[in-house]
Amino acid sequence: MHTPGEQKPIKGILLLSLGALGVVYGDIGTSPLYAVRECFHGKHAIALTEGNIFGVLALVFWSLVVVICIKYVVFILLADNHGEGGIFALLALISAAKRKVPSGVRSVALAGGMVGAGLLYGDGIITPAISVLSAIEGIEVALKASSPLVVPLTCGILILLFVFQHHGSALIGKTFGPVMILWFAVIAVLGLGQILKLPRIILAINPAYAYEFFQANKLHGFVVLGSVVLCFTGGEALYADLGHFGPKAIRLSWLGLVLPALLCNYFGQGALLLAHPQYVANPFYGLAPQSLLYPMVALATVATVIASQALISGIFSLTQQAIELGFCPRLRIIHTSHQIKGQIYLPWVNYSLMIACLVVVVGFGGSSGLAGAYGLAVTATMAVTSILFFLITAFLWKWPLWKSIPLLALFLGFDLTYFGANLFKVADGGWLTILCALILTGIMTTWRRGRREVIHRLGSRLPLETFLKNIAAEGVPRVKGSAVFMTLNPQDTSPVLLHHLKHNKLLHEKVILLSILPADIPSVPLSDRVKVEELGEGFYRVLAYNGFMQTPHVPEILKLASKFGLDFDESETTYFLGRVTVLTDGSSRLGRYQKSLFALMARNAGMPAPYFRLPANRVVELGTQIRI
Repeated sequence: MHTPGEQKPIKGILLLSLGALGVVYGDIGTSPLYAVRECFHGKHAIALTEGNIFGVLALVFWSLVVVICIKYVVFILLADNHGEGGIFALLALISAAKRKVPSGVRSVALAGGMVGAGLLYGDGIITPAISVLSAIEGIEVALKASSPLVVPLTCGILILLFVFQHHGSALIGKTFGPVMILWFAVIAVLGLGQILKLPRIILAINPAYAYEFFQANKLHGFVVLGSVVLCFTGGEALYADLGHFGPKAIRLSWLGLVLPALLCNYFGQGALLLAHPQYVANPFYGLAPQSLLYPMVALATVATVIASQALISGIFSLTQQAIELGFCPRLRIIHTSHQIKGQIYLPWVNYSLMIACLVVVVGFGGSSGLAGAYGLAVTATMAVTSILFFLITAFLWKWPLWKSIPLLALFLGFDLTYFGANLFKVADGGWLTILCALILTGIMTTWRRGRREVIHRLGSRLPLETFLKNIAAEGVPRVKGSAVFMTLNPQDTSPVLLHHLKHNKLLHEKVILLSILPADIPSVPLSDRVKVEELGEGFYRVLAYNGFMQTPHVPEILKLASKFGLDFDESETTYFLGRVTVLTDGSSRLGRYQKSLFALMARNAGMPAPYFRLPANRVVELGTQIRI
């Protein structure tokens, strides 16, 4: 018997677990649509024999146990950055520990993290395409003549999904959990029905069947691993959504419902194929009675839309983190909820994803072609996560090597084996993942290096202390009101301020020098967000610390600063911003193509005023040219 105080936390965890079913497990939960089918049907299919069916099921079982249960659920979830997870959270942890992690190791981790992020973006393109395609392909099971409708229907559903993104995910999110409970219950029941008809299929949990599978099929068996990997696609979402649900809810929903339902369905498909090999082209829909086939297609379509929605939201969050950590140009960010800060919408990212998904669907025409691209993205990202986790255990947590190295060996043993198997599918679709990762890693690297060059050339060499002495000595005219100057380096004089003074020959009565400094944590609490220092001569220095899950809201920052001694009247305040035009004929070490790419990105980056949430009628921009 529990006291009321004990019941409340349990109820909260149960509610979070319900929400996690859709957001965290939407992707991995819809993998039964295509994972087993790809092993026995298609270009790299293995022969449909009893030994091979038992071997594939053994591989599926132990992959879910080791990769998801042990690696992610038990260990990776331990590496939280103030409650947040994801590949950028790992990078921020490593970057923050400058004294503990050697600079060379940090550079390698940074490069690996950018590659991993590029792969996740590729995953964001492939997941909606393969998931919705797989669901709609169920129509072909009932009516072969409907095959020409698969691609148009898939494109129509994807267009609707992306078009409705600007409404925010709050409304859809309320239905995520209940729909996914229905989904997992249905796939578990359908699978159990076949298991009860052939109970000996349970023996496939014996790892000896996996060994015999490789003994019998040799290299071909290794190639099939590239299809088995599809059973744990979406594993990264376990970690990426840590901040939204917490480790207890994620673990409870996985062990309590998701894992049992998936195993029931996978083993049910194996039992079905043993008894009815004619269903090899689509064993998932073969589990459903003919009378329930169309309702099952409808439910699968809704489930795959939820899986796609969850990943799209994750890409929005990943992009926001990339912007705050300096890996990506400023983009327009729209907050779709006043209550939940994590609900954001990025129009440019949304429609870029939509176009890429439609091109992929039309180009590949079916889910089988996409399977190779999908597996490559998942396994490469997981390998990067394993390496970053090892660096954290070894350098930050100071685990002994006898403890951290075996874990790395176990995790990488699975990750690299599956990655190697998917390399055989490069020509069949894996090239898409590699291309996405190369392009996006190149973009992030170029932006980061170019931004450093601009800051180096833009940085003022005039110390602020010297500037204030000159102001006092020269008696510069002052006008009523307050002026806010955004400055990168709090110790030096803002180039925008110097530019303004040079051309306008006057200053406001109150001058606020605002520096928004990145913090290596997801969210800075209000008590630590702002520091105010009075400098004399009507000047104030305001330091605002911004977490990588936060977007800067300057008026709110200044209102917060007013509690620390800054007298701030928004109606009498003018915001001065610098606008830099990048020229590519400078002497920087950037390559020619990198200079051109950076200049293009700088020209098309989001305007600073909307990004900093400044009132449009109170902004003055002063331009300058920089040669890189």
